[in-house]
Amino acid sequence: MDMTGLDRRLQAQLLAGRRVEGDRLVLADTVLLGALDGSRPLTAGERAALQASPLTTRRLQVLAGQRRAAAAPATWSGSAGMLRAADGGAALDTLVTDDGAWRLHFVQDRVILQLDPQSRLAATLLRGLQPEPQPLRVLDGAGATVLQGQLDSDGECEGPWPFAEAPARHFQRHGARFSVEPDGK
Repeated sequence: MDMTGLDRRLQAQLLAGRRVEGDRLVLADTVLLGALDGSRPLTAGERAALQASPLTTRRLQVLAGQRRAAAAPATWSGSAGMLRAADGGAALDTLVTDDGAWRLHFVQDRVILQLDPQSRLAATLLRGLQPEPQPLRVLDGAGATVLQGQLDSDGECEGPWPFAEAPARHFQRHGARFSVEPDGK
């Protein structure tokens, strides 16, 4: 039986999400890393041990994530997000990009872009503050500029809300999407 990518992801989530009394790591990181890079395939016994131990499965996922992050290019080309909640009448106060790296805060007539210090982008972009910060821009779903500027040392950029409509209404009318991008001017 050939599994689709979705089937494999669902199976991995089910295996990793289980709780087993007395579970412990049953395979060393070197074994798991060898399986990830293909230099050392798992034996049948090791595969069975991996499937029986959700803790070891989660460790494999962490190691795989670290490998992907290390292999990711050092340059960042942008992040996107969307307005996810239906209008319940409350003022919009925060939007988050899909990758979790950025937050847009709306405070009175101001918009604040904030880089999550725990994101994989933080070290690269904040390191880029020397000698000069990278210019950024936030665009709505129609391509209009919401905010343009440079990150300060706290990983934030702030400016006035540039539109007549409130943020929730504006984003709803303009594709319910936004993006944060390097500003090449």
